[in-house]
Amino acid sequence: MTKSDAQKRIEKLISEINHHRHLYHVLDKQEISDAALDSLKKELAELEREFPSLLRKDSPTQRVGGRALDKFVKVKHRTKILSLVDAFKIQDIEDWQERSQKFLGQKIKGYYAELKLDGLTVVLTYKNGIFWQGATRGDGKIGEDVTNNLKTIESIPLSLPLIKGIKMPEIVEVRGEVVMDKKIFTKINKQQEKKGLALFANPRNVAAGSIRQLDSKIAASRNLDCIAFEIITDIGQKTHQEVHQLLAKLGFKTNPNNQPCVDLKQVDKYLQRWVDKRKELPYWTDGAVVVVDDVAQEKSLGHIGKAERWMIAYKFPAEQVTTKVLDIEVQVGRTGALTPVAILEPVAVAGSTVSRATLHNQDEIDRLGVRIGDTVIVQKAGDIIPDIVKVLIKLRSGSEKKYNFPKKCPACASEVVKKSNEVAHYCSNKNCYAKNIEGLIHFVSKKGFNIDGLGDSIVAQLMDKGVVVLPVDIFRLKSGDLEPLEGFAEKKTNKLLGSIASSKTINFSNFIYALGIRHVGEETSILLADHYVSLEKLRRAKQAELEDLMDIGPEVTKSIISWFRENDKLLDDLLAQGIVIKSPIKTSTKLAGKTFLFTGSLNIARDQAKAMVRGISGKIVSSVSSKLDYLVIGDKPGSKLAKAQEYKSIKIISEDEFLKLVK
Repeated sequence: MTKSDAQKRIEKLISEINHHRHLYHVLDKQEISDAALDSLKKELAELEREFPSLLRKDSPTQRVGGRALDKFVKVKHRTKILSLVDAFKIQDIEDWQERSQKFLGQKIKGYYAELKLDGLTVVLTYKNGIFWQGATRGDGKIGEDVTNNLKTIESIPLSLPLIKGIKMPEIVEVRGEVVMDKKIFTKINKQQEKKGLALFANPRNVAAGSIRQLDSKIAASRNLDCIAFEIITDIGQKTHQEVHQLLAKLGFKTNPNNQPCVDLKQVDKYLQRWVDKRKELPYWTDGAVVVVDDVAQEKSLGHIGKAERWMIAYKFPAEQVTTKVLDIEVQVGRTGALTPVAILEPVAVAGSTVSRATLHNQDEIDRLGVRIGDTVIVQKAGDIIPDIVKVLIKLRSGSEKKYNFPKKCPACASEVVKKSNEVAHYCSNKNCYAKNIEGLIHFVSKKGFNIDGLGDSIVAQLMDKGVVVLPVDIFRLKSGDLEPLEGFAEKKTNKLLGSIASSKTINFSNFIYALGIRHVGEETSILLADHYVSLEKLRRAKQAELEDLMDIGPEVTKSIISWFRENDKLLDDLLAQGIVIKSPIKTSTKLAGKTFLFTGSLNIARDQAKAMVRGISGKIVSSVSSKLDYLVIGDKPGSKLAKAQEYKSIKIISEDEFLKLVK
C-alpha cells in the first residue's frame, strides 16, 4: 500500500470509527459489534504504525472515550481513567513484558489476571466512609454524576466498614463495572416483546442505558450488579491481589475468577482456560486484564500517552471481525445448487484464520449489497463456514465491483436455472462433474457408507480417471482400477477394497442419508428408517403418509417422492452389488414418541446417547421448545439449560438418570 492509499484508508477508518463510537458512547446505540469495532481500530493502529507521519491528533487511537452526556451534571475525575493496550495473542503480552522490564530495569515480580467484564465502568467516591458520589467514565477526564442510580445497586455498599490496621483517608475512590446478569437480560427482553417494544441488543447496553436514566426507578427495576476491580486511593495496598482482598473486606462484590500468576506461563494457562469457560459466566466478558501485581512497580511504570504501562487487555478470539472481499466464486453442490462464496483477505475470527465466507445465494448478495473490494464484517458461530453480516459502505473507495451471478455453470458450462419458488440457482446438467463429485463424497461420508480411506481427493482421482461415475461403481472396483491412482501400493489398495467390502452392510438410516436426497439430512433419514423399516416399504411410500410423519413438510415430501420415482435403476444396481440393509432394532417402546435433547459434555459419545434414545422409540430434537420432553445435561451445560428451565413441562435430568431411564 502506497502512502497516498494509506492516507485515504486512514481517513475513512477514522470517520467510520468515530461514527460508531459516537453512537455507542454518546447516544447509547449500536450498529456493529464491539469485536467488529475492535477490528477496525486494530487496522487503523497498524496503518499508523506503518506510516507514523500520518498519525493525526484526533485519531481514535489517541483518545479514551466519548464525551459526557449533557443531561447529567458533569464530574471531573480526580485521577484520569486511561485506556489499555490491547493484546490479541500471547506473543503481544510477552512483548509487553519485555518492554516493561526494560523500562523498569528489573524483572516483574508477578502478575494478577482478571476477567474484563463487559459493562459500564464507574467511579465510586466515598467521603468519610459514606458513599458520596458515583460517576461514569465519560472521556476519562469528565464523566456524568449518576449517584442516585448507583445507589439502587445492592452490591454497592453505602458505607465502608473500618478495617483494623488501616487508617482510611477522608476520600476513597473505587472503580467498578456495572453489569447485568444474562438471565435478567433474557427476562427483560421477554417483557419488551410482550409490550411490543424493540428488543435490547445485549446485557451491556441495558446496563449502560439504565445508569444513564434520569429516573432512578428505572435503574432500580433492572437488578443491576457492580463488580469492583480497583482502589485508586492509597490505603496501604502493596499488590494488586491485595487490592481485591481489601475490596472484599470493604463490602464490595469482586470477581471470584481472578487469579495471581507468578509468570506468563500461568497467565497463558489462565487465558486459555477462560476462552471457552467464559460462556458459563452469568455476565458477558470479552477478554482479560493482565496487571503487574506489585504496586511499587505499577507506579514506576506509570503511563505513556493515553495508556497505562502496567496493565494490558487480552482480547478473547473475536466472533466478528472486519476484512476485505477479494473476490466472489461459485461452488456447485451435490444437488446442483450454486453457492456464491466470498474470498476474503485472511483474518483471525473465533480462534482460527478464515479466508472464505458463504454468501448463500444471489438474494443474500443483493440484501447485503456486497461488492468485490468491500470492507465487511464477518462472523463465525461454532465450526461452520463464516458469514458476512454487514458491508461498511462508508469505507468504499470507488474501485469496488458489483457481482453478477453466472448464467453458465462454472464446472460444466451448462445453463444455470432458477426455480420460481426458490432463491437458489441450479446447474441444469444432471451429469455435471462438480455435482456428481459432491454427491459421491456425500455417499461415502461417515454418516453414509462410511468407507474408510475413500477421502475427497481419492474420489476426485477416481472420477478424473473415469473409473467411477456413479455410486454403484465404487462397489465394482478391482485392484487394477486403483493402480493408476497416486500413492496406491498393494497394501493401501487391499485396505481400501476391504473397507468397501465391509461397508456393504449398512444401517437403513445411513443408507437413506447416503443417497443424498434433497432436504433429507441425518435426522430425517433416521425418522424415515424408523417408520418404514425396509427399503421396499419406503420405495412405495405415498405422499399423504409421508406428510403425516413428524417434522416432514411438503417440500421434503415432494423431494423424497421425486427421488425414488427417478432412481429405481440406481437402487436396483446397488442391491445387485450385495448391499445388505439392516433394519432399525427397537429394544423397547416404553418411551415411544418422547423427545430428547443433550447439552454439555457427556461421558458417553453423543452419537451413542442418540442411538440409545432411538432404541427405545424416542426421538431427538435440535432445540429447546414446548415439544421437548427431556433435556439431558452433562458437564458444563450451555444456554439450552437456562432456556429449558423456563418450561415447566420439560424434565431436566443428569446423564446417570438418563442411563437408568433408557435401560
